Amino acid sequence: MKTKWKVSIGVAAVAVIGGGIVASIRYSQRDIVTVQTGTVVRQDLTSLVTASGEIKPRNYVNIGANTMGPSRITEILVKEGDHVTKGQLLARLDSTQSEADVVAQKAALSSALADATASEAAVKAADDNIRTLTATVDRAKADAERAAIFFRRAEQLFRDKLIAKQEYDQRKADADSLEAAVREAQARLTQSRAQREQIAAQLNAAQKRAAQVQANLARYADVLQKHYSHSPLDGIVTNLPVRVGETVVPGIQNSPASLIMTIADMSLITAEVKVDETDIVNLKLDQVADITIDAMPNRTFKGHVIEIGNTAILRSTGLAASQSAISSQEAKDFKVVIALDNPPEEIRPGLSCTAKITTATRQKVLTIPIQALTVRQKGDLEPKPKKSASAQAATKPDPAKEKARKEEIQGVFVVAGGKAVFRKVETGITGATDIEVLSGLKEGDQIITGSYKVIRTIRNEAPVKVDNRAPVKTES
Repeated sequence: MKTKWKVSIGVAAVAVIGGGIVASIRYSQRDIVTVQTGTVVRQDLTSLVTASGEIKPRNYVNIGANTMGPSRITEILVKEGDHVTKGQLLARLDSTQSEADVVAQKAALSSALADATASEAAVKAADDNIRTLTATVDRAKADAERAAIFFRRAEQLFRDKLIAKQEYDQRKADADSLEAAVREAQARLTQSRAQREQIAAQLNAAQKRAAQVQANLARYADVLQKHYSHSPLDGIVTNLPVRVGETVVPGIQNSPASLIMTIADMSLITAEVKVDETDIVNLKLDQVADITIDAMPNRTFKGHVIEIGNTAILRSTGLAASQSAISSQEAKDFKVVIALDNPPEEIRPGLSCTAKITTATRQKVLTIPIQALTVRQKGDLEPKPKKSASAQAATKPDPAKEKARKEEIQGVFVVAGGKAVFRKVETGITGATDIEVLSGLKEGDQIITGSYKVIRTIRNEAPVKVDNRAPVKTES
């Protein structure tokens, strides 16, 4: 055999042997998974809830029209940004008709009061006259009684023929005359009392008429007062959308046509944010927060929670969930109000802001990256016994065992002996990138942190190869 053939055969044999070795190595490594790892470390951890919203004064009032119908603005006495005090006149609406009604009612009240005063004076005069007539009746009765006594004495003397008939007749005439005077005085007293009752009735009617006119005057004065807008609090004019000459319409909620201006109490500035329903259970009153305002970059303001809403708000419509017919599966938020401790002077209502609320803080606790945490069913972690096909067909699954096998367990994969070993863990608070570990791991344990696909699909006891090199970016 020639030498070149021998060399060719030798090279071919080496190639075949090498290829077999490479194939054998690749075959033995076909199930090895390349993973990225991290270490369980002990550090300080802070749990934050982040929410966005806008700056609002704690107390503000929308000043609207309170008139009975559409009214034209005749005067605006402030401008946007002005400081106002409680009770200060802000604007006037057209009040010609109301002012005329008030003037007419005042005149009617004056007339009614004059009639009542005259009737009251007449009642007093009638009372004086009744007292005088009563005295006259009493005097007439006394005179008549005395004349009757004289007459009865004269009658006895006349029977005894001790006086002349002329004197007897004179005594009888005097007694009859004074008796008639008594009846006349009593008649005048009765007439005066009747007149007094009539005058008293007139006085009562005049007083009722005056009270009615007084009530009408109060009503018309109230209507007139509604044409004047006064500030209900000390604050700043933050919104003034109307001008003199425009018409405002009362009674229309959330309508630009009913709003004259907005007065805000800037002594307490708040950040009103919307917190996701999954985070609201972690919030409590007086928790501290850091607020950033989009219009004021590179500045952070401190605050604390002063109000936590109890009504869920639909994210799509902004309405309360109880007032909407939309499916309850829609995402919801809750209103949370944060008071700024030291708001800047240049702050304005309506500025967009973001709040980071500190819900919990832990010192020197075990932590792992959040992405390392995964969930597996209990059955996937148990070794599968080998059974023949006939045995598997004959054995019926136990529902209780099947339910137990589907139980979900939270944990991480720890690298041990070149394999990924699932370990159940209990967690505590969640930070921005890390989560607290309460049990199941110890400091220094090497856990699998990536990639996301590996953590989602890797199986328990799978062989792994650690590669923590940064991924190489490829040019497009």
